[in-house]
This record gives sequence, structure tokens and C-alpha cells, in this order.
Amino acid sequence: MIDVLKKLLGIAPKPDLSELAQQGAIILDVRSKGEFAGGHIKGSLNIPVDQLSTNLNKLKNKNQPIITCCASGMRSATAKGILSSRGYTSVHNGGSWMRLNRKLNP
Repeated sequence: MIDVLKKLLGIAPKPDLSELAQQGAIILDVRSKGEFAGGHIKGSLNIPVDQLSTNLNKLKNKNQPIITCCASGMRSATAKGILSSRGYTSVHNGGSWMRLNRKLNP
């Protein structure tokens, strides 16, 4: 019963982002090209959030897990919303790229 209520209210356990990354999730950094050049998670894909809608062809598999990140988590939340509204089924906001990098590479 509790699980049903949690699902109805949108309260779900947070996914293990490290596990998703190990299983092949795309790390999508939505900061500007300049910010990305200043440091990023190794192997991440950079598509600035303001260019995401016109670059969805770079994210072909709508069922592949995607972890979005940016400087603070705001733009990555926007990117998650864009992707989810376009039919991507497994999108997770990783928040700050630096914090996510520490999680993925302890």
C-alpha cells in the first residue's frame, strides 16, 4: 500500500547514478561549450541546454538512460524536462557536474 501511495505522489527512490553510468548511461552535460572546455566528466556528451531541442538526433535511443548535469542542477533539470517531454524514458538529473563526477569517480 505504501509503495502505491509513493508512486501516486511521485515519490520514488533515487536511482543509483553510478550504477546507471556503469551500465552505459549517457552523461549529458548541458553547460555552454566554454564551461565544458573548462572541465567536465570524462566521456560526457556536451549539448548546451539552449541547443538541446535541435540536437536530439545525437540521442538516438529514447530508452537508453541519460544523466543530465550542469553547473548547479538548474539547467540539467530543464534538460530532463525537455527530454522527457520528447519521449525519452529514462532521464535523471545528476545536478552539478562536479558533484556527479565525485559520485562516478570516487
